[in-house]
Amino acid sequence: MDEIVVVGQVARDLVLVVDEVPGPGGTAPVRQRREVLGGKGANIASGLAQLGAPVALVGVVGDDDVGTRLIARAAADGIATRNVVVRPDCATGLIVDVVADGWRYLEDLPDGVLLREEDLPLDLIERARAVVVQLQQRPEVALAAARAAQGRVVLDGASEQLRDELLACADVVRADHREAELLTGRTIRTADDAISAARELMPKELVAFAVDDVGNVFVWDGGELVVPLGDVEVVDTTGGGDAFVAALTFALTRGDGPEEAAGLAVEASAAAVSHAGGRTRLTGR
Repeated sequence: MDEIVVVGQVARDLVLVVDEVPGPGGTAPVRQRREVLGGKGANIASGLAQLGAPVALVGVVGDDDVGTRLIARAAADGIATRNVVVRPDCATGLIVDVVADGWRYLEDLPDGVLLREEDLPLDLIERARAVVVQLQQRPEVALAAARAAQGRVVLDGASEQLRDELLACADVVRADHREAELLTGRTIRTADDAISAARELMPKELVAFAVDDVGNVFVWDGGELVVPLGDVEVVDTTGGGDAFVAALTFALTRGDGPEEAAGLAVEASAAAVSHAGGRTRLTGR
């Protein structure tokens, strides 16, 4: 399998598990603490590396000790980090995930940790077998990456700006419930709603929409599949979508059909949400 490039966010992920979130002036002991490589781009790249794919990460960290450690962690995970930009005079992004009765996210993502067009290694992107473009970047940068790609383009997320231009570049589209409604301009309540909305994005190799309280819907030319929610206990949704995208991209790139790729993606997502934090251990079938 040739190299897969992930264009996306890199951050320090601090996970705190508590019995309850205290009110103003209150204190609560932390039962579990994890500090790991995070951010959606890095999570997807880590998942691909775990699955055995050669993968390169394109993202930004600050010129601080945290950024240095994150790059080292990514390299230790088997990710090519030569195109992770170290931004001068910028702090590395931080995501705090508080897990109690549900989960809450606190994000410190300075403007400097967003990719700029001059940060994109266009020659690397052009050569890649697949390019995952994670849409928490500036739309014009995401579009430049998608347009440069000669291989499979996987869009993760949604953007209100340059929506049509980005979709025109995509072979595979993955969106959660809110993002799917934003992409299609439709209200989605049921699996049938999601299938109908996904059909509007055709022709595509595959469209995958999550539907709250229902499951995941997959649509491709000549086929569709609804995978209901399983009986996995959801501890923390952090990283569930990232594991899903990693496994879906991996499976399609190695030649799996839509149904096989869907199965691996759902399995990977279930593994990710069954524990606190976005870092999990994925294996291909």
